[in-house]
Amino acid sequence: MSNVNCGMKTSEGVSRTGSDAWFYLLAALCGVGAGWADVAINDLLFTALLVLSACMLLGLLRPRWPWRWVLTVGVFIPLTELAYVVLTVKPTRAQIYGSFLAFFPGIAGAYGGSFMRGVIENLRQGK
Repeated sequence: MSNVNCGMKTSEGVSRTGSDAWFYLLAALCGVGAGWADVAINDLLFTALLVLSACMLLGLLRPRWPWRWVLTVGVFIPLTELAYVVLTVKPTRAQIYGSFLAFFPGIAGAYGGSFMRGVIENLRQGK
């Protein structure tokens, strides 16, 4: 009987199946934080900067499939604002709709971080 590992292998041969869970948690926390900042500060550009930096960091740390960081961070911004509608602070309708625009800087950040990781790895290998 042999052990079969269906998880992905990195170049070092280490399994990465369970290791991405912490990064998904970090992405969710970044999305909730950006949503909270959008409600509390009411500045869409600051929210976009938070989403850009979070997605860039996540794309740099885990460059495979960068679109997943955009979705994970971006989904939690409107969800956080909708939670505030139910709880205490009432964001405007335009603020809730505007929170969906945070996906665009997230796309640039995640793919930029993924690209940056590829460049760094190529420079390390001397290519």
